[in-house]
Amino acid sequence: MTVSFENIKNAHEAIKDSIIRTPTVRASRLSVHLDIDLYLKLENMQYTNSFKVRGALNKLLTLDDAQRKSGVIACSAGNHAQGVAYHAQHLGIPATIVMPKGTPFNKIKKTEDFGATVVLYGTAFDESVGETMRLAKESGLTFIHPFDDEIIVAGQGTLGLEMMEDQPDLDVIIVPIGGGGLIAGVATAVKGINPEIEVIGAQAEAYAAVKSKIDGSNVSLGGATLAEGIAVKEPSAANLEIIKKLVNRIEVANENEIEAAIFDLLSDEKLVAEGAAGAGLAVIKNNIEHFKGKKVALVLSGGNIDSRTLSTLIMRGLVRDGRITRLRFEIDDTPGQLSDISRIIGESSANVIEVIHQRMMQTVSLKHAELDIVIEARDFIHVKEIVKTLRNEGFITHIMSEV
Repeated sequence: MTVSFENIKNAHEAIKDSIIRTPTVRASRLSVHLDIDLYLKLENMQYTNSFKVRGALNKLLTLDDAQRKSGVIACSAGNHAQGVAYHAQHLGIPATIVMPKGTPFNKIKKTEDFGATVVLYGTAFDESVGETMRLAKESGLTFIHPFDDEIIVAGQGTLGLEMMEDQPDLDVIIVPIGGGGLIAGVATAVKGINPEIEVIGAQAEAYAAVKSKIDGSNVSLGGATLAEGIAVKEPSAANLEIIKKLVNRIEVANENEIEAAIFDLLSDEKLVAEGAAGAGLAVIKNNIEHFKGKKVALVLSGGNIDSRTLSTLIMRGLVRDGRITRLRFEIDDTPGQLSDISRIIGESSANVIEVIHQRMMQTVSLKHAELDIVIEARDFIHVKEIVKTLRNEGFITHIMSEV
């Protein structure tokens, strides 16, 4: 498989009227907080909230009449599924999507909403793809691979052209890596315009397959990850060759770093990002000195994160920043104690969110009580000021690590 700069320019001409030309904008707050000049390519604003629609459409447009009539099939638990289903529906092409069992219901429903038939099979992508190929052969369907296809890669690379049009003086671009299709396309596009630009790949530590293959290291892959969109154990060999040639280096981020980065994007820029984009920002934060004095861009590849996961992530982020904290008190079981504590917290400009008053457990002596109060504060400094005031008033107060 070879993908050229001309292939990507032709792909952009083919798909540009049927996709959203997403902006590349300065991340003003993150730039200040990280002390770098950071820009974001907002593919979370794309149809289906992911860059995947680009490659899917480019591939679908190459099908002949017989292939369109027979229909297409894809294997995906999320973004690729929705990208294929969305454009297949608009082009009048029947689509079947094979998803692993256990795929969140909201992703199944979103795919079905675009008119696709969903088949649940296997527990992971590697198992599901075998069933996909069987169904394709049995029913005469055209298989649309998520990343191992030069037409798909050329479609994904079109966002690189747009980034260079919007910000032609970029020094560095960070791109998430799963199967390698996105970074192979983007690297081909941006280095076709400026061969000196630095391209850095970002992977989740649990699925650092591309990095391990390039480094020649033998690492264990697998497990739960927030960055499920790039949780690929077997990247495309053809994409690997492009990556070896055009990508400067690959960095990884662990789950805690990815979680914190997603929270930063939401808190600082008011942008909902999925785990793959979080991995990209985490890599920037982990290597921040390298980016000082450079104009840096991150491909914010998508925003499809489960709402329950996002809700929990936000709460954990607030706790991590000290904006929500649980305080524990050892108090005499006498009237007025809770009232006094609440007054002091209120006078300190914090809010009481929840109160748990425990006097029945045997760990608490008969004449005493244990009181947990969840408060909302500005930050950890504010929390420490409140605790100091409470202790000065004679209350035994402990800062707990979680809510």
